[in-house]
Amino acid sequence: MTDFSKILDKAKELEAKMKESHEKIKQIRVEGVSGSNSVKVILDGEGEMQKIEISNEILKEDKMVIEDLIIAAHNNAKAKLKSITTEEISKAAGGFGIPGFKWPL
Repeated sequence: MTDFSKILDKAKELEAKMKESHEKIKQIRVEGVSGSNSVKVILDGEGEMQKIEISNEILKEDKMVIEDLIIAAHNNAKAKLKSITTEEISKAAGGFGIPGFKWPL
């Protein structure tokens, strides 16, 4: 029975660390850029777009070019966010050995 109580204690510890990590992740802000900083996108820790900045110079471009730059900036921010959140979750789950665990982004 001692092993089972140790497992429960570890599970409670993991749960507390994961909640703490989730709160930290909520506070994260990442910036994605494209077109030599012509387009900037800010995402929060949950992947929601918080802000988009488009330079006046780029507004003279064709609509399709602007759309592609927005997508590229968003994808750049999303990749940064994934890296940061994965690192944060790994810190929280470190030592607990959760094979195959991935943060849903």
